[in-house]
Formats: sequence, C-alpha cells, structure tokens
Amino acid sequence: MIHSALGKMASQQQPGVPMAQSGLQQAASLQQQQQQLSQQQDFDPVHRFKMLIPQLKESLQNLMKIASLNLAHNTSIDNGIKSSDTSVQRFDKSLEEFYALCDQLELCLRLAYECLSQSIDSAKHSPNLVPTATKPDTVQTESMSYAQYLGMIKSQISCAKDIHNALLECSKKIAGKGQPQGII
Repeated sequence: MIHSALGKMASQQQPGVPMAQSGLQQAASLQQQQQQLSQQQDFDPVHRFKMLIPQLKESLQNLMKIASLNLAHNTSIDNGIKSSDTSVQRFDKSLEEFYALCDQLELCLRLAYECLSQSIDSAKHSPNLVPTATKPDTVQTESMSYAQYLGMIKSQISCAKDIHNALLECSKKIAGKGQPQGII
C-alpha cells in the first residue's frame, strides 16, 4: 500500500525533478508572485492611502490623549495640586507625527489625482485601440484602422517637434540675454 502511494506520487512529479525540489520551486514562485503584488501595491497611491488611514486614526487618538493629559496636568499645576516636576508626554512630537501622516496622505491623493488626469488625457488623445493581427475576429467597433493610427501618431510627433523647437528657441533667447554685450 505504501509502495502504491509512493508510485502515484512519483508518477505525478515532473521527470528528472525530485519531489522536494518541485515543491520548493512552487513555493519560491508563489513567494515571488506575492512580492511582486506587494511591490505593485506599494506604488499604488490609493492602496497606500488606505493603508495610512488606520495609522492616521491611531495618531489622532494618541494626539488627543496626550493633549488631554497635558491639559489635566497643566490644570492641576494651575490649581496648586501638583508641582511641575512630573514629566508628561510631549504634545509637539505627537502633533508633528500627525502632520507627517497628513502630508503623506495629501501626497497620495495628489498622486492619485495626477494618475487619473494622465489616464483621462491618454484616453482623450488616443481614444481607440488598434486591432491586433493575432486576433482579427475580435475586432472592436470603437477601434481605429492602422492608417488612422499612423495619422494620429504623425500628428503627435509633429506636435512634439513643435514643442521641442519652441523650447530650443526660448533657451537660445535666454542664453543670448545672459551674454555680456560688447563694449561701445
């Protein structure tokens, strides 16, 4: 019975690859996929924003707790109940931590907005897809012909050249103004 189970396992594995090595390869590929997914999520501003919200809540709770402790401590000092010898947590450090998280959230939102704007501009300036030659039966109604695509690309290249020439002209004008004039 043991021999038949081992025989089935041996027949399921790849030829020439030991069972343990095959399992290690699968585990390594799974780990690599998880790392790639994690890296993609690190660059996603919306995902980063969602990850920072709990930290911001915790920081705000900590800030309010420290503020209330400091207020109670200062009130007791003002009333003459306690002396100022006891140390309390610093409010300014927790406030800085809160502001730092707010700044990170703002950057995430700005980056997400820029990505959205870029995506909208991309869709506006290149709205239709060119059908691929590998799948001619799945031609979409909104796709453009290759000739139309070439025309669009040529107009984009022309526009880029115009911008390049305008920038060169401006840089020459700036460089010309910076040079000292001849002595008269």
